[in-house]
Amino acid sequence: MEKKDIDWANIGFGYMKTDKRYVSWYRNGAWDDGELTDSAEITLNECAGVFQYAQTIFEGLKAYTAEDGRIVMFRPDLNAARMTDSAKRLEMPPFPEDRFVEAVKQVVKANEAYVPPYGSGATLYIRPYMMGTNPVIGVKPANEYMFRIFVTPVGPYFKGGAKPIVIKVSDFDRAAPHGTGNIKAGLNYAMSLHAIVTAHEEGFAENMYLDAGSRTKVEETGGANFIFITKDKTLVTPLSDSILPSITRRSICYVAEHILGMKVEHREVYLDELKDFAECGLCGTAAVISPVGKINDHGREIAFPAGMEEMGPVTKELYDTLTGIQMGRIEGPKDWVVEIA
Repeated sequence: MEKKDIDWANIGFGYMKTDKRYVSWYRNGAWDDGELTDSAEITLNECAGVFQYAQTIFEGLKAYTAEDGRIVMFRPDLNAARMTDSAKRLEMPPFPEDRFVEAVKQVVKANEAYVPPYGSGATLYIRPYMMGTNPVIGVKPANEYMFRIFVTPVGPYFKGGAKPIVIKVSDFDRAAPHGTGNIKAGLNYAMSLHAIVTAHEEGFAENMYLDAGSRTKVEETGGANFIFITKDKTLVTPLSDSILPSITRRSICYVAEHILGMKVEHREVYLDELKDFAECGLCGTAAVISPVGKINDHGREIAFPAGMEEMGPVTKELYDTLTGIQMGRIEGPKDWVVEIA
């Protein structure tokens, strides 16, 4: 298929309307067959559950043009499973996981002309989401839902390479103990907006959220998990019931242990031990890994030995290996890379 006439090397990380999207409705206790549609518009009742009580969840993944020209995506089964967990937590009917993967394939295939070419630095971002749609005025779950998927081509998250960023220890809490921090609900991201705007106004790129109970342990940022590298090259990731189970983080841990032969620890990470790490990064779908050069803890600066010029050497090896698997340059575990038939 002929590609759209787009300046792939210079598109930003934003929304661009594409030709097709997928929609399925849950009514009378069952999901319908679903279909592709041209319309990017949604019309709902003013009292819809999504507006009144924030009953909405979402996922994020990408499609790539691999080195051999195939269009592929990365571990979509984990996105399907995570969306099921999110739906259950918010009393929403899970969209069947096998249908989730097939629907993603349908939308990518229907928008194949928008999948950026290999080597452009751009990808096709995929956004599945679900919402309560029928009128709900009492505090209770909706009984009708809409599941949709749209795609949009996006440029690299960092123009000119991933330079280390400076973040701050936030005075805000991201999630309450036993709350919804471990699911991908829209309400989690809404509450983080004031904190991130405040951080940007103060000159920081992101927030480091601590556990709400003791405020002594590292959790995550508003939209990414942390990874740390010790001076003896051990990969350490924070353990908490309030952290979103990042697919990128889980993949990085596998790459570290099973491909690069590193020691991996998934454990509680305390704020007062950050000074002892050699490297730090944020991991997620958008940028894969964003290196962190410094953390500001209320005026006390924690600078990592890897510095502010480029990714630390271990972080870069993890990044290069994982993106190599995603793009087909390196053979990875079976079923990680799924071809769009």
